[in-house]
Amino acid sequence: MTSDDAIPTASTSPSAPPAGHERISKRVGAISPSATLAVDAKAKALKAAGRPVIGFGAGEPDFPTPAHIVEAAIEAAPVPANHRYSPTPGLPELRAALAETISASTSLPIEPAQVLVTNGGKQAVYQTFATLLDPGDEVLLPAPYWTTYPEAIRLAGATEVPVLAGVDQGYVPTIEQLEAARTERTRAIVVCSPSNPTGVVLSAEQLAELGRWAHEHGIWVVTDEIYQHLTYDGVPFTSILAAVPELAGTTVILGGVAKSFAMTGWRVGWMVGPEDVIAAASNLQSHLSSHVNNIAQRAAIAAVTGPMGPVEEMRTAFDRRRRTIVEKLAAVPGFTVPTPTGAFYAFPDVSGALDREIRGRKVTTSTELATVILEEAEVAAVPGEAFGAPGHLRFSYALNDEELVEGIDRVAALLAE
Repeated sequence: MTSDDAIPTASTSPSAPPAGHERISKRVGAISPSATLAVDAKAKALKAAGRPVIGFGAGEPDFPTPAHIVEAAIEAAPVPANHRYSPTPGLPELRAALAETISASTSLPIEPAQVLVTNGGKQAVYQTFATLLDPGDEVLLPAPYWTTYPEAIRLAGATEVPVLAGVDQGYVPTIEQLEAARTERTRAIVVCSPSNPTGVVLSAEQLAELGRWAHEHGIWVVTDEIYQHLTYDGVPFTSILAAVPELAGTTVILGGVAKSFAMTGWRVGWMVGPEDVIAAASNLQSHLSSHVNNIAQRAAIAAVTGPMGPVEEMRTAFDRRRRTIVEKLAAVPGFTVPTPTGAFYAFPDVSGALDREIRGRKVTTSTELATVILEEAEVAAVPGEAFGAPGHLRFSYALNDEELVEGIDRVAALLAE
């Protein structure tokens, strides 16, 4: 066969779509890639090319998964039962363990039938919105927000309604703001505490006020509690169901092992809610992905039922890094830095560093600032636009102490020029 006879490939010679159709569906074509993963990928690519890039982009602990969790997976791998299909909602032992854990954090009786184990927290987010929302519904989304929420809401055919609270409000919207955004189409509100990207931990009083308002208006609460074990300065974690138990029939709790147990690659998350919601979401998952990898589920059982000493060691390290990064970011010209009390992110307001030239480049937005910082200082941070909060940058402090100090020193030196 000559080169002229070569079979065309999809990448070099795509077939024309039928008249009136695009090659990619409008629904999927409208999805934006994860900004945090995109920044992390670019930083890793530059590093692989020999650039000394320091990445503050990904929310990923730099610690290995605790040894007792890894050992549980090793022990599970040769067991034939783990080589077979298992129930879509999750291994019964893991669902029971999670029900007990959530019962403890909410002070409510949670049954295993109220638990669905998912392939990471993102699948839990997607399935929750797909199960609760119909086209035309609206979801109140306090901003700054995690980048995946609006995309998952749109995939369900609904619309996100951002409610922005800036640094002057401690990144917490008021009930008056939420009420002003509420319409007859409002179906749900998202709560994330401790927060990604701000590190804010809502108090029991704040959650009670928000929860009573949502209950009064019949609004579903989707509460992301994946960072619940990572709080600082004596600030306690409170589940909204502990603050407002009457929300039990209209609340879905999202969680996972990724952040607190350094298990981002194991892909085990969960959603916990009313039995009818969990049953419907399980039906969806049965067609979408079936059950989660059995070995990873066995590891997750060890995580949620095992000793919390390793988690406390990681939390102590994050706390030390938190104090360091806040101190150093506060010294960067044009940055205003609230002190986070949870998760592992700092979210400075950088508006004071905008509308200027940096090494001959005009910088007017936080996206432009993040680009200049990456290319000139070789430091990767995520711009606030990705979180619905222009004029900010997110720095994850889930990296080693030495790189953290050097990275922020580079940013400070660049902006001091």
